[in-house]
Amino acid sequence: MSQDTPKAQLEPLQLTINSRFQFRCGPDLECFTKCCRGIDIVLTPYDIIRMKKRLDLDSEQFLAIYTRPELLEKTDLPVPVLRMLEDEEGQEDNPPCPFVREEGCIIYEDRPAACRYYPLGHATMRPKEGDATEEFFFFVKEPHCKGFEVEKEWSVAEWRKDQGVEAHDEINEGWNELVVRKRSFPPNIKITEPAKKMFYMACYNLDQFRRFVFESTFLTLHPLDEKTIEAIKTDDVALLKVGTEWLKGALFAQGSMKVSEDQAQKRVFNK
Repeated sequence: MSQDTPKAQLEPLQLTINSRFQFRCGPDLECFTKCCRGIDIVLTPYDIIRMKKRLDLDSEQFLAIYTRPELLEKTDLPVPVLRMLEDEEGQEDNPPCPFVREEGCIIYEDRPAACRYYPLGHATMRPKEGDATEEFFFFVKEPHCKGFEVEKEWSVAEWRKDQGVEAHDEINEGWNELVVRKRSFPPNIKITEPAKKMFYMACYNLDQFRRFVFESTFLTLHPLDEKTIEAIKTDDVALLKVGTEWLKGALFAQGSMKVSEDQAQKRVFNK
């Protein structure tokens, strides 16, 4: 985004699930699709599951074509960010999302959670290790957005249900727990580069993780019941659940699949 482009403002007001607000979006508004340009969208694991299936790509292909890796602020964890068309077309000012057209989003039914939440932001935090996880919401207000001027009122809970983000949050729960837990650690506690690769594979490159599970000693070291084994052969959501549980054990020595980070790295990279 160029320096002359007005940026979105994050209002300091913390909203609860019952907070009410006024908003509507649609093609009849002059700002329609302007929020789909010059943005950084961190994709969640379930975003990738939905989008790669929609585009008939495997996870490796999707990540290579449509994302760029970045480190998530205050966590040191790698995350995929949706690649705008800037890199391919040389656009410097408000490069568009690759899926936006004049008439709207061409993958609307499978759009990312961040797009579904807009104009809300969703955050979970744990001030320090051992504290309870806190959840809250906030406004993302952009200067061009006219949606706040339309007399359509929602509660946060009603908006979440209408936009279909509840399923996203439920499926991403294990991943989100890993992120929140790492964010609660002191900044000087880093994870190793191999551990970052483990995290990226088990959360985002599920096709690679599936090969690792079935082509290494993973199932010998971490026996799973037959129903789960059958499910993860084809079900990415079931595989994600196994992956986040494995990472919980490898990175934080917790859960049902405890193993040292060093052991986990050796199994991944020396299988």
